[in-house]
Amino acid sequence: MDDRIEGARASACAWRTGCRCPMHARRLFSAAVLAAGAGAAGLAWADGIELGNRSSLGQIVSGEEIEAATAEQYQQLLQEAQSQGALASADHPQVRRLRFIAQRLISHVMTPNLRATSRAAQWNWEVNLIGSRQINAFCMPGGKIAFFSGLLTQLQLTDDEVAMVMGHEMTHALREHSREQLGKTTATNGLIELGAAIFGLGNGGRYLASLGGQLLNLRFSRDDESEADRGGMDLAARAGYDPRAGLSLWRKMESSSHGSPPQWLSTHPAGASRISQIQSQLAAVTPVYARAEKPGQRFDKG
Repeated sequence: MDDRIEGARASACAWRTGCRCPMHARRLFSAAVLAAGAGAAGLAWADGIELGNRSSLGQIVSGEEIEAATAEQYQQLLQEAQSQGALASADHPQVRRLRFIAQRLISHVMTPNLRATSRAAQWNWEVNLIGSRQINAFCMPGGKIAFFSGLLTQLQLTDDEVAMVMGHEMTHALREHSREQLGKTTATNGLIELGAAIFGLGNGGRYLASLGGQLLNLRFSRDDESEADRGGMDLAARAGYDPRAGLSLWRKMESSSHGSPPQWLSTHPAGASRISQIQSQLAAVTPVYARAEKPGQRFDKG
């Protein structure tokens, strides 16, 4: 009995001090993988800006239906712009710039702390530029992005500032703010007919025909706008763009308004409070930006 006990103790000692038999080697490898995974998960959550759970009101309407409707609306918008000679071509310098920045941000949309809709992993992202003096940009559900040239030219945005605007708009889509707003409308107004249409119980054609226009005219709440600011900072930082650009961006926005905010600012929090919020979030995203791979190409440098 004593010999067996001593043998077990010796075996345990060998395991603790570096036994390399096949069984223990597999255990060591598995432990290392689990530890690495835990470490990576810890890094993902240790810094950056963590957004909360999405509103349950969004579940009232179908995300797939919304994305189908907005894809159709987006194509109509591009066709109209093209017919007026206002749709920039793929080789336009600003289009190349926007698509380069977008690809960097898109690679981070499923970062756990953003809690984006899982459908975003399969979105067919599109980025286009429309010639207009409007200071405006948007990202529709499904990843359909449009910038208006006035935003770039009138404000002379740097790449970092473009990334902040784009990250903000992408966060609206990733967090399904449009779906939430439509859900609130449905719940508040008790639109039984609309709810029936969403779930395919009737009048679906009429619903889908009007949905795209509704989405283009939606105005997000101030809470949504603040959340989009935070998510946009996080996305931009992970893509290697300086989140401090949010401060210069909003100063430019304020100076361009001349007492009347541009369309993009119509429901946004006041500039001073927005700048204060960005400043308060910089400590969370600075480590993210510091270790991020920086863009290999800059379009704002001569």
